[in-house]
Amino acid sequence: MSYRKELPNNYTEEGGYIISPPDRTLIIVTIFLVIIGIMAIFSAGSSKAVIEGLSPLHFTVKQLIWLAAGICAAIFFTKHDYKKLKKYAMPFSIFVLILLILVQFTQFGLTVNGAKRWFVCGPLQFQPSEFAKPAVILMFASIFCKNLSIFDAAKFPYYIVFAIMLLFVYKQPNLSMIILLFATALVIYYMSGGGSAKQILLGILALGGAVSLFIKDYQKQRILVWLDPNKDPLNSGYNIIQSLIAFASGGFFGVGYGNSKQKLSWLPEGHTDFIFAVIAEEFGFLGSFFIICLFAMFVQRGFVIAARSPDMFGKLVSIGITFSIGFQALMNISVASSALPATGIPLPFISYGGSSLFISLCMLGVLLNISKKRVQRIKPYDEQRYI
Repeated sequence: MSYRKELPNNYTEEGGYIISPPDRTLIIVTIFLVIIGIMAIFSAGSSKAVIEGLSPLHFTVKQLIWLAAGICAAIFFTKHDYKKLKKYAMPFSIFVLILLILVQFTQFGLTVNGAKRWFVCGPLQFQPSEFAKPAVILMFASIFCKNLSIFDAAKFPYYIVFAIMLLFVYKQPNLSMIILLFATALVIYYMSGGGSAKQILLGILALGGAVSLFIKDYQKQRILVWLDPNKDPLNSGYNIIQSLIAFASGGFFGVGYGNSKQKLSWLPEGHTDFIFAVIAEEFGFLGSFFIICLFAMFVQRGFVIAARSPDMFGKLVSIGITFSIGFQALMNISVASSALPATGIPLPFISYGGSSLFISLCMLGVLLNISKKRVQRIKPYDEQRYI
């Protein structure tokens, strides 16, 4: 006499996968990062706000508003089937491209510290280049999820939009974002199975050649000063020197939350690009290592989700999101610790910047939605017999 083993209630025949709750570890890691970010922004931003004649809570409140919007967006994308995003890849990319054009050629563009990156409309202010990150991920995931050919005629419109997008990001200027977007596209193509190690090496060399060809004079100066900050300690090397002083002051255990001295007036942009240096001073090596571990866990869970995804589009989107956030965190931490030349790129989930936090949470929501559909091949009924 034979009996059939019952299938789980959450099993679906379509695609052969099960529906499960969103990845809890990823949620917990992100909660830690966001809480640390709010605390760090209050600590590093309160003194800057007071100096500018604002409330000590000015930057913290603005970040909390964006956080609320980002949480709502993350919940929406967690519940919204990620497969439906494929048809929005090109329309959304064109929308981002229009925003980038408006920033450069209309009164909606705002210049801050010599960079024209912000779109301003009434009380709303954000960086369209941040929206380029999910746009590039969706574009390249959608075109390489089935057809791996680079020279497919159907892909050329996507390449054109991507190239124009990079051009306007370069005009801002925002070299670090160009590197991030290009590297993300390259990783998605490689992980789709369409690229060899030789092609990826050529892509990296092409990126390096383009960067060296179009790099501006002040960016060349940053590289020279990075090699020896003491050559220009009061100008180009100032940020690096002050950041390293913050790391040295923190030691192993840190000087305590809120007790950073570098944030008071010595370290510029302590609540944005160099927030990791402030954290290192206040929480020391232990606090810095804890944050690095959180990002490492985020990347690990992202790749696990990609491996379990039941379709190639979900795999590539997961890889793109994971790499984008992980690589951005690596760049920011490397700049703060002087492992890389200074670039204006925020630390995901932590640095002050509403558009960065909002987009990071949106991408998190998509990643959590993909994590709900896991591959679990189950044998047919006639193979599951017990005598």
